Amino acid sequence: MAKIKICGLTREEDIQVVNEYLPDYIGFVFATSKRQVSLSQAKYLKRLLNPSIQAVGVFVNEPISSLINVVKEQVIDVVQLHGDEDSTYIKELKANIKLPIIKAIRVKDKIERNQDFDVDFLLFDKYLQGAYGGGGESFDWQVIQGTMRPYFLAGGIHLGNLYEAVKKSPYAIDVSSGVETNGFKDRDKVREIIRVVREQNKKVR
Repeated sequence: MAKIKICGLTREEDIQVVNEYLPDYIGFVFATSKRQVSLSQAKYLKRLLNPSIQAVGVFVNEPISSLINVVKEQVIDVVQLHGDEDSTYIKELKANIKLPIIKAIRVKDKIERNQDFDVDFLLFDKYLQGAYGGGGESFDWQVIQGTMRPYFLAGGIHLGNLYEAVKKSPYAIDVSSGVETNGFKDRDKVREIIRVVREQNKKVR
């Protein structure tokens, strides 16, 4: 039963779309990115968001004090660490916040099986040299076959490969550029991604 995360929301129009189609999660990117939002922007958008949708804050090597400040503002419901954060960083963060934590693993041609982070979820994304996001590209999903921990599957997921992505039995499908047109969230693509995932979920019940 794959859940759905629509990541990289930046505009009031994006919130209107997700409020209509109700994914399980949305993402606010606080890290440097073309989809980056400020804390004040995120606070405004969160006030408009249907409370049934959980807001994930995406961070890359954020100073822990800064991240804790975002959490205290009650802007996000889940923390996503998408940088080089290690076990020491995660331990300190967990001592200061109570929100669920997602740790991103950037996948090359294999994954390191010793990535035993004390977090609630993993997230698999494509490794790109010099970048922390997958750049809208997918990786060989066979590499993560047999992963026992709940994980978000990200990186280049779109309507053309969505059925195959759901077959990998991820905890959640994570899409961003796959529901965009000309760099902006597309209502029709968001609707279709959510419809297809939920139809697939019915088939595997």
